[in-house]
Amino acid sequence: MTQNFTRDFTAFLLESEALKFGSFTLKSGRQSPYFINAGSFNTGSRVARLGSFYAQAIRSAQERGILGEFDTVFGPAYKGIPLAVTTAMALSEAGGEHGGERGGESGGESGGAARAEVGYTFDRKEVKDHGDGGMFVGTQLTDGMKVLLVDDVMTAGTAVREVVPKLQAAANVEIVGLVLSVDRMEKTKDSDMSAVAAVQEEFGFPVLAIANIHDIIDAARGMRDEDGQLLIDASRDEHIREYFEKYGA
Repeated sequence: MTQNFTRDFTAFLLESEALKFGSFTLKSGRQSPYFINAGSFNTGSRVARLGSFYAQAIRSAQERGILGEFDTVFGPAYKGIPLAVTTAMALSEAGGEHGGERGGESGGESGGAARAEVGYTFDRKEVKDHGDGGMFVGTQLTDGMKVLLVDDVMTAGTAVREVVPKLQAAANVEIVGLVLSVDRMEKTKDSDMSAVAAVQEEFGFPVLAIANIHDIIDAARGMRDEDGQLLIDASRDEHIREYFEKYGA
């Protein structure tokens, strides 16, 4: 992705208060100088913009041959549910900046990009035994279907390891990849390998992110808050560099 794309995404994270600087205790116990909270995408406009960023990252990966085509976008409950829906909506927009041609559909004579009609799917925490029943909501999984996973920020890869067997037990699907919002690029507690690299090695599909934390921090270094103060002053920059040196993968 381009530098302008990363800068726009970083500005969006800050505007949405999804990216904050300070001192935060993570689930792993690490003291991080920054925090990314996907729960801050809590309005219609924010989640729509987030879907647009996911769609652009997916299209870029497809153009580079990293990702192939897919039939449905899967988001694990609960945080992954709105991600799957908004990404599928953004990919299906005609005439926008997303999307290549799929299923013979095109953008007509408008000159815009062709639309890519894809489904969305998410899981239930408990199997529903009445009504339509089943474990999944949205586009139902069938043999031969190609599935793209979306999630927010991967810490240890636990959610992926829970979801993949569940999907493959439902049908003989092919998982073409996983797209995250941010790659923290940190080594896991058990190795010097990042969670992203570990999942790629274990499952064999690509794991991508809209942006990685190093590019986001680089973009934020030149930005200022509402009072005109640098978001990352010298002291904060030193803490960030020390954190990367200690935990970076």
